Amino acid sequence: MTNQTSEQFWEERYRNMTGQPSGRPTGKLVEFAEALPPGRALELGCSRGDDAIWLASRGWQVVGVDISATALAVAAERAKAAGVSERVRWEGHDLAQSFPEGMFELVTALYFQSPIAFPRAEVLRRAAEAVAPGGVFLLVEHSTAAPWSFKSRTPFSTVEETLASLQLDESWEPILVGAPKREARGPQGQTAEVLDNVIVLRKRPA
Repeated sequence: MTNQTSEQFWEERYRNMTGQPSGRPTGKLVEFAEALPPGRALELGCSRGDDAIWLASRGWQVVGVDISATALAVAAERAKAAGVSERVRWEGHDLAQSFPEGMFELVTALYFQSPIAFPRAEVLRRAAEAVAPGGVFLLVEHSTAAPWSFKSRTPFSTVEETLASLQLDESWEPILVGAPKREARGPQGQTAEVLDNVIVLRKRPA
């Protein structure tokens, strides 16, 4: 795995997946986006589309981004089956090299982490720049790992370290910055208590 590029790693991972997507949106997305008025949304690392499809079903115009063509193809088929294809645009990006155009009322990076090294802090700063005035940036990341998860080569960041890495100015208003506990469920139904870093920020209106 050490010689793989990010694209090779994630493409192989999605090609080898045999289970179906859960169809359930990420809990923190529901918690913080359910009450937001629909607008334009950008999801980094959209995987097979659960979160983007949920947002589109609630009236958002969504750009879902992933590095894996296989993941995007599955997501597109699922959006079509859900009747929301016209509200989702799927874009393939290696975010270390390119980034979607436009400004968004909601930008999400939900468990946007990888065992393959990439300039994550730089990408997240670019994501924050894509939040429109009055919009929300929702970042959720692993702070501890379940026993069955892939192992990171570097220690997970604290929520304070991740927030500092964004290098934000005074135009941002924190909604939540914390590391709550969550029960994770594994592929064989096993469970474990883990911590997530959760950062929810609003860009103050101009």
